[in-house]
Amino acid sequence: MAVTAFRFQHPDITDDTWIQIDEIIDSNKSKPGSIITVLRKCQDTVGYLPVELIDYIGDGMNLSRSEVYGVASFYALFSMEPKGRHIVKLCLGTACYVKGIKEVLNRISNEYKIEEGETTEDRRFSLEAVRCLGACGLAPVMVINQDTHGDVKADGVLKILNRYE
Repeated sequence: MAVTAFRFQHPDITDDTWIQIDEIIDSNKSKPGSIITVLRKCQDTVGYLPVELIDYIGDGMNLSRSEVYGVASFYALFSMEPKGRHIVKLCLGTACYVKGIKEVLNRISNEYKIEEGETTEDRRFSLEAVRCLGACGLAPVMVINQDTHGDVKADGVLKILNRYE
């Protein structure tokens, strides 16, 4: 396995992680159009795409930084900021909004000191507001990772979140 570029020091990337990243790059660099696959697999490995990793991927794939950054910043599935262990999605669609999801959002924001699109300092939670989760009959709805929680109330949301360490 070839080392693709100078490995920089990063608190979220261990020596074992570098080996995985090099394997991902090496197994895809000869495949035209594989940058999305490489970015996705590297993000799955590290948890997000720090800018330094984007440079490293570009070097390894023989692509410019702007090409790699352009792809990573265009697609919503990529994040250049660390995400929490648990992704909390709150539906802000009409049914959920009318039934009180804004109060739920405020309770989470106040308790964990985060706003929409942010991650707690300990990386326990990332908070995302979405337009619809397709579960209007359960409104207001919150999804944590793959778990759907319906009829969520501001008074009970912290109890739900406490189940997720």
